[in-house]
Amino acid sequence: MKDSLKVAVIGGGSSYTPELMEGIITRFAKMPVKELWLVDIEEGRHKLDIVGNLAKRMVRKSGLPMEVHMTLDRRRAIDQADFVTTQMRVGQLGARKWDEHIPNRYGVIGQETTGPGGMMKALRTIPVLLELCRDIEELSPDAWLLNFTNPAGMVTEAIHKYSNVKSIGLCNAPIGLHKWLMNLYNTPAEHIYTEFVGLNHLHWVTRVEIAGVDKLPELLARREEYSAGNVPPSEWDPDFLVSLGALPSYYLKYFYMTDAMLDEQLVSKAHGGTRAEIVQKVEAELFELYQSPDLQEKPKQLEKRGGAYYSEATVNLMESLYNDKRDIQTLNVVNGTTLDFLPEDSVIEVNCVVTRSGPLPVAVTKVPESVKGLTAAVKTYERLAIDAAVQGSRELALQALVHHPLVPSVRVAKLMLDDLLEAHKRYLPAFFSRA
Repeated sequence: MKDSLKVAVIGGGSSYTPELMEGIITRFAKMPVKELWLVDIEEGRHKLDIVGNLAKRMVRKSGLPMEVHMTLDRRRAIDQADFVTTQMRVGQLGARKWDEHIPNRYGVIGQETTGPGGMMKALRTIPVLLELCRDIEELSPDAWLLNFTNPAGMVTEAIHKYSNVKSIGLCNAPIGLHKWLMNLYNTPAEHIYTEFVGLNHLHWVTRVEIAGVDKLPELLARREEYSAGNVPPSEWDPDFLVSLGALPSYYLKYFYMTDAMLDEQLVSKAHGGTRAEIVQKVEAELFELYQSPDLQEKPKQLEKRGGAYYSEATVNLMESLYNDKRDIQTLNVVNGTTLDFLPEDSVIEVNCVVTRSGPLPVAVTKVPESVKGLTAAVKTYERLAIDAAVQGSRELALQALVHHPLVPSVRVAKLMLDDLLEAHKRYLPAFFSRA
């Protein structure tokens, strides 16, 4: 086992980086990260400087023997890295705004990882991450790529399908649910077991046990729930939850409560702006704080950003891989035979035992019959969209949109696709090279 680790963070100028920094500092005794490289692009240089200097102050305060480097040279950062993490946003928040606004014009959910907006984020992101993978294959072929870039499941599947990089996708929703259950039942994490079934941002929790006692029926009958700041807190129908027999991810509100969620989006857009515009304001406040030379720790205000616990999930995974912990974490991994109604090479979100050699999916014990159809339909859309991203194919992109459950018709799909592609033209060269 190496006694000195190198970690490269792609998208190092992100407002999330101080949280990641906090996690790496806290775990240093168990995971000796001696070199941390924060990488960004020219457009993100200003933010990288601000975040990088805060990271250096955090390390200085800790007194740990860790070097923090800021660079625009991705290859230098990746060279001989043990872990590469990704938290990038191609097109930044300006692109996210169009992912939300344009579908809304057509009476369709506009969201950065679900529906048409999620597809556009995938089309922009997958080619860039596959370029990154080519660098990893050359410069650090044994490195683990821990992908937090959304849509995490689709991105991870693209990496597995089109590269040889060892990659795992992760999300903050599972750890967020555990935090909520710890508070709700006043119990430590080791007394909680939850079983996840589905895809990234399309999962169901089919078992919840607290100290070995089944709490799922009780939770389904309650009106309170775990949610997140980036999804409106509309209430589930209690009769529906009980008959479903599983706790749906809050992202499933876009599928099960489409009318109410669309109404909330349109009202928000008209009065306070979409989520992208709200996040832009939050980020501006955060970077103002980050610039203070007196700040030497992650500020509390970062929790408003919507990605709470993401760094804890990332560092948990990193530590478990490094130390061969064999604990259970909910991750985005290749299906194999875990969910027999999906293709074996598709990526799913399920519990895994994390070993030094990688995560091993845990056999699921409950898959409600009612969730299989929606899961299979969204997986069909995902696979079409992944291939569209790689090939720059409008035809496949159209098929992906038409077969997404949130898109009402071929006519709407065609009009919306044209508008979305045109809005993101500068980030989608492959789609316009044949025009």
